[in-house]
Amino acid sequence: QVTLVESGGGLVQAGGSLTLSCAASGGTFSNYHMGWLRQVSGKEREFVAAISKEGRTNYAESAKGRFTLSRDNAKNMVALQMNSLKPEDTAIYYCAADPYYYHLTAPRLVDYWGQGTQVTVSS
Repeated sequence: QVTLVESGGGLVQAGGSLTLSCAASGGTFSNYHMGWLRQVSGKEREFVAAISKEGRTNYAESAKGRFTLSRDNAKNMVALQMNSLKPEDTAIYYCAADPYYYHLTAPRLVDYWGQGTQVTVSS
C-alpha cells in the first residue's frame, strides 16, 4: 500500500506560477512511476504529467512547455512546477503512483491516488 499526500495548491493569477508537491510513504518509492492528473469540475479526470523511475517525463499537450515534473527518490517526493498558468488549468490536482509507467496516462488504470489539492487560476 502506498499513501500519497499533495500540497501546494492555491489561488494564483493567470500568467503566474505554482509548485505542487507530493510526499509518498508505505512503499519503495524508487519502484514506482509517479504522475499528476487533474479533474475539472463536471469533467473526467485527465492526465497532466508523469515521470518514470529513471526520470523520463511525459506531458499532456496542454502542459508541455509550461509544466515541469521532477522527483527526489531520497526524499520520497515529486514536484510539479507550473508556470504561465491559465484559467483552464483550474482543477483539483491528484498525485498518482503505479508500477507501470503508462498506467499513469489513463486514470482508470492508476493504482494509488493522493487526496487532491485545489488549483484556481483567476483571469
